[in-house]
Amino acid sequence: MKKICVISNSIKDPGLKEGRNVCSKIEKVSGKEPVQLLDVCDKTLDVEEGTGAVMVLGGDGTLLSVAIRLRKLDIPMLGVNLGHVGYLAEVEAGEVEDAIRRIMNDEFVIEERMMLAGYTCIGGVKSEFDHALNDIVLSRHGDLQVASYRIFVNDVFLYEYSGDGIIISTPTGSTGYNLSAAGPIVEPSASLLVLTPICPHTLNTRSIVLSDEDTIRVELLPGRSAKEASAGTFFDGLPMGVLSAGDHIEVRKSKRVCRFIKLGSDGFLQVLRKKLVN
Repeated sequence: MKKICVISNSIKDPGLKEGRNVCSKIEKVSGKEPVQLLDVCDKTLDVEEGTGAVMVLGGDGTLLSVAIRLRKLDIPMLGVNLGHVGYLAEVEAGEVEDAIRRIMNDEFVIEERMMLAGYTCIGGVKSEFDHALNDIVLSRHGDLQVASYRIFVNDVFLYEYSGDGIIISTPTGSTGYNLSAAGPIVEPSASLLVLTPICPHTLNTRSIVLSDEDTIRVELLPGRSAKEASAGTFFDGLPMGVLSAGDHIEVRKSKRVCRFIKLGSDGFLQVLRKKLVN
């Protein structure tokens, strides 16, 4: 294994104490040059050239942030859970030393997770495609009012509905916002799209699971009142613009993947059971 970069979260790890401790353990096990330590709260994450793996200390939010910011580097990541739920994290804080030894001895496999690619079309102007590991979300913006959406799949009209928004999720993101919105939990190595309404104002609107070959277009419809309809767009929580009536987003499977280091023998169902029980 080439050198490892450690990225911690100074909000959950004040002074990067845990990060420095992990760096010391890596240097002890490897006997090589000092390990690079970065803070996810910094504006930039300049990972050194030649880095073979990134250890991310924090919760799922920290790991998600790092995954998106380093998506162009294609470096495999290992999540170390300092949070509460930790669906994405592979190891807990007390298992770090064993994890380091196994990484250094190449005793791991790489698990690839699908990502989403999408763009916004606001005022007739299309943005460039951007990417998301968890989800792309449309949610109401400004004054509290119900928004109405028209959904197409592969340019075929699916349905219209009113509610607080809509989530387009990957299998990895199924245990995030999608789960909170009563969407299905999906095995993370699957390759498919999940369409989940947020607080729909109908009794018959449910999540829909679609093929990874499908393209989803969501149009924002005019509001029911005199107020102008608007909806915020978010790619893995990052704001990507505000839609007005007639604007739309388009989402499909990305050609990029996110690579995670997997050490344990527990499958997704075992991990899910532990998380749900706890």
